[in-house]
Amino acid sequence: MMTQTPAPELTSHSHGLDGSTILVVDDSPVDRRVAGRLIEKRTSWRVVYASDGVEALEALGQQLPAAVVTDLQMPRMDGLELIQRIRADYPNVPVIIMTGQGSEKIAVAALRAGAASYVTKRALAADLAQAVEQVVAASQTDDGQAKALRSLRTRTTRFVLDNDPTVVTPLVTFLQHDLTALGICDATAVTRVGIALEETLLNAIYHGNLGVSSELKAVNERAFYDQVAERRTLAPYRDRRVKVTARLTPDAATFVIADGGDGFDVSKLPDPTDPTFFDRPSGRGIMLMRAFMDEVVYNPSGNRVKLVKRRER
Repeated sequence: MMTQTPAPELTSHSHGLDGSTILVVDDSPVDRRVAGRLIEKRTSWRVVYASDGVEALEALGQQLPAAVVTDLQMPRMDGLELIQRIRADYPNVPVIIMTGQGSEKIAVAALRAGAASYVTKRALAADLAQAVEQVVAASQTDDGQAKALRSLRTRTTRFVLDNDPTVVTPLVTFLQHDLTALGICDATAVTRVGIALEETLLNAIYHGNLGVSSELKAVNERAFYDQVAERRTLAPYRDRRVKVTARLTPDAATFVIADGGDGFDVSKLPDPTDPTFFDRPSGRGIMLMRAFMDEVVYNPSGNRVKLVKRRER
């Protein structure tokens, strides 16, 4: 059961955080309460609050939350500087940014600086809780298994997936263990790679194999998932598969993901660095893929993509 007691405002006298909490940072009391209630309503996390980046860092210095959700435009320390400080000092804590109209350019910079995901403020009710769950799941690694895999030098694995979205998170977690073992990137980057892979795999299932439009989800989320469920039982959609090849070496991780759909016109793919891309219903996955990976290359028909994450120097 979710707690029914009011979530505390954080001050320098707070008793601190723990791994069962989400820290929401926003200088607007109304906006941060709205975000917090959306998270608590749809998840099991307890929410605590900070009014700006300075207060958030004070809280992080006491005890770490499972994730931080932050606005970008705030006094004293804005969201971009907060992300940079968290990336440097607390790399195991993922950050989700909330973007309002007029802050899109800063949001692009925030993703490049280390944020793990983003949600537009106009879509908080639909997207925030799901984004928090996705990011927290991607940030959790098994330290014991990582230690056991530290002798790993090269691995090539191949998978053939049916159109069951529930297999995506376990597969991503499996691939993240290899990234951690090889030391290709730090904890923040491992989380970001996991988000990029999950977005790519879900795109391959929903939009590639099943041919369900992302625009439908923006208009009617229930109708979107109803169509997904229906097409999983109908030919030709049910017979399509997602093929995944992952090759990891000490220098780079390369993932090739191909679906059985008709593809799309790659030449019409919009520029994900364009700030207006944040408000496009079909833009989220591609934005995160290109922000988090060093290389994203589609084949001409648009039904196969290669993602590369190179070793951080």
